[in-house]
Amino acid sequence: MCGGLPLAIVIMAGHVACNPNKSEGEWLKVCKSLFPESAKDHGKYGGKDLTQEELGRIVSHCYNDMPVDIKTCSLYLSIFPKGQRISSKRLTRRWIAEGFVAEKQGLSVEDVADTYFSHLIRRKIIRPVEHGSNGKVKKCIVHDMVLEHIVAKASEENFITVIGGNWLMQLPSSKVRRLSLQESDSKRANDTEKMNLFHVRSLTMFGSLNQLPSHSFKFGIVQVLDLEGCIGFKAHHTEEICKMLLLKYLSLRRTDTKQLPKAIGKLQNLETLDIRETNVVELPKTVCLLERLVNILGGDKRTRRALKLP
Repeated sequence: MCGGLPLAIVIMAGHVACNPNKSEGEWLKVCKSLFPESAKDHGKYGGKDLTQEELGRIVSHCYNDMPVDIKTCSLYLSIFPKGQRISSKRLTRRWIAEGFVAEKQGLSVEDVADTYFSHLIRRKIIRPVEHGSNGKVKKCIVHDMVLEHIVAKASEENFITVIGGNWLMQLPSSKVRRLSLQESDSKRANDTEKMNLFHVRSLTMFGSLNQLPSHSFKFGIVQVLDLEGCIGFKAHHTEEICKMLLLKYLSLRRTDTKQLPKAIGKLQNLETLDIRETNVVELPKTVCLLERLVNILGGDKRTRRALKLP
């Protein structure tokens, strides 16, 4: 039925695995809705190659079959560039900061986020590419075709706005809530200047901080700021970040950050602070004022440098 196409077979298999109680009759209905042409040949599927449209139909059907919460979490994958190896912890901590995950049946938010992540693996929406020593998935990747579908959906629902990278997204006419700035040329940088960015709750950047719109750090309501791996980081950026009083998740991992100012103590809502692989060797005493902090991630495994806590 899937014309021998690996992606179609794998994603359909994930769909079947997550619906163990469907009867044969129900599966025949699924086949008919996905391949009305084949149904005319009395159910003889196969032989011919799948068209892009038919493959898109399969991806779309499998996406639509997911529970609502998990759909939301999968839309979030559109923040990352094509081919990016995504850290599972980075993803689940961000879901939590965005409020996509709530405690359920005695499970903590972290546990629920982990079950959502496992579900996306079972569904074959994401594919594990690296495991930790404990056997857990450390990094995953999204198939290009699946990502294309997710990006289109995220754009259609004004869930995420992606500027640059491999996608040519329609610039939203309304408010931008989540912004992903991927490596782009100066023309794209001008696009961000024109957009209404005062409602941005989540800002993720890949590449250079020079492509940041001039007014970007004036976003008072940003809750998630992820600048992992960005180049061109200056001391004044940290000063401005300390004015984002609603921040819950801040990642400056692998940036040129030298130290954190005392004003970091003003970020009373901060839950995750990631300064691994930076030049920050000591945290200011004001970090002790951050009562909601759950994760302090610091130091550098490669250089064996630790982070000194107050």
